[in-house]
Amino acid sequence: MSAKKAVLLVNVGTPERDDVPSVRRFLSRFLNDRRVIDLPWLLQKILVNGIIVPFRAKGSTKLYRRLWTEEGSPILLYLNGLSQKVQDLLGDDYQVFPTMRYGKPSLKEALKTVGKDRFEELIVLPLFPQYASSTAGSVVQYVMNEVKSWNTMPEIRFVGQFYKDPGFLTAFTNQIKSYNPEKYDHVIFSYHGLPLRQIDRVHPEMKGLACSCTAEMPAHGTLCYKATCYETSRLLAKQSGIDRKNYTVAFQSRLSKNWLEPFTDAVLKKLITDGKKKVLVVSPAFVADCLETTVEIGMDYKELFLKLGGEELVLVESLNDNDDWAKAVVSLIDKGA
Repeated sequence: MSAKKAVLLVNVGTPERDDVPSVRRFLSRFLNDRRVIDLPWLLQKILVNGIIVPFRAKGSTKLYRRLWTEEGSPILLYLNGLSQKVQDLLGDDYQVFPTMRYGKPSLKEALKTVGKDRFEELIVLPLFPQYASSTAGSVVQYVMNEVKSWNTMPEIRFVGQFYKDPGFLTAFTNQIKSYNPEKYDHVIFSYHGLPLRQIDRVHPEMKGLACSCTAEMPAHGTLCYKATCYETSRLLAKQSGIDRKNYTVAFQSRLSKNWLEPFTDAVLKKLITDGKKKVLVVSPAFVADCLETTVEIGMDYKELFLKLGGEELVLVESLNDNDDWAKAVVSLIDKGA
């Protein structure tokens, strides 16, 4: 083995197939993570294993079948494509592992290989632009739990959130500009939602609903998911030439009313009442198109918007495995070298 440094690119995960057993296994792994559903242990187990997984597996499978391609899961295809491009750019001193926090290719198996082959350095890049305990936090905790018993410990480096990284911003700005945002009546920056209680835990001295982060980045907001989402939007809007009055930050994929607002579907309804008929949607929390972008926004929200009287709703394609993004990833890896 010539490579001295191992790079783990980690995304959330995907079912192995678009059938009920595969989706059930994926949901079980995902939702039983203590950082994803942070309720008391017994309540989480009853809720996940007694209610959510048994009753939602069939419905979720139907959603994944709308996402699936002839080649399989898009998020896996994009991860593999990105990893190959990053490998080519980094060269022989590195070995790049495409991994999923839940499912295959397994983060656990990649770590076993890293430990067995005795790499000198382990670089872990969770592919989440904005930090959240349920995403990047879960990856960091899992890796540390797995490596703590290793006899030979390499140098370990985690690449943190990158929402304001120049390479990431440039790559996403190029995507946005390719859709000519000036042709639309309004732009929505739509992010995956989180429970308000998770936001409040980041800065208990300031409730998320009362925070000033919607207008500017506060000193206490650098690791707050809500604050970094709004800052991401401001940075992308500025680089893309989108005026503040012409865009809205919103949150999707909620499970209850006690999640981050405004909700994306509610914003779409309001835009119709305001006479906005052509809308462009950007999803900068996702570096690869997935169920939440392709199906939830690109299909379901589009159908809703058109039924309400809208004329056009277009989703900006995510970074996926494009060349700009691969170069940005290499830059993120090199920065700590």
